[in-house]
Amino acid sequence: MTRKIILASRSPRRKQLLEWAEVPFEVVVRETDEHFPPGLSPEEAAVFIARNKALAVQASVGEGETVLAADTIVVLGDNIIGKPVHREDAVSILLALSGEKHRVITGVVIRKGDREIAFSDSTDVLFHPLSVQQIEYYVDQYKPYDKAGAYAIQEWIGVVGIQSIQGDFYNVMGLPVSRVVRELKEI
Repeated sequence: MTRKIILASRSPRRKQLLEWAEVPFEVVVRETDEHFPPGLSPEEAAVFIARNKALAVQASVGEGETVLAADTIVVLGDNIIGKPVHREDAVSILLALSGEKHRVITGVVIRKGDREIAFSDSTDVLFHPLSVQQIEYYVDQYKPYDKAGAYAIQEWIGVVGIQSIQGDFYNVMGLPVSRVVRELKEI
């Protein structure tokens, strides 16, 4: 059994995944800048943002605690797609993803004292072609404004719209939880 950790995330999906894995945790969040320096690969950018979250929370809870932070980004071609800012943005993002393959990358940082484990996990997701009506229905019903790529795989659009995935399903939800559990044992 793992000792209680600090989850540096408000994400209900990350909380749910840790609960399913029976990892004891409490949530502590500090506001951090989610921008990253130019020139980083998408994997490096996700880890950079996760590290900032972990460091901010570690500074507030103390170095004796184990802090887990993550950041998920979506990459279509060479473009990093963040969270939509409004309805039209969400529709536009999903239209771009329709019928296309994209990567979902989650950067993970686990810190305890000055020890750190940092990694990223990548999953390829292929959407079926989606109609404008399907996309607008999803955006209006599910309001995916807090989700990178404007969708959640476990919601309606994932059930009807995703043709295939290669990689960790739970990574697309926001946390490659099986690897996280293994890494927590190391730290």
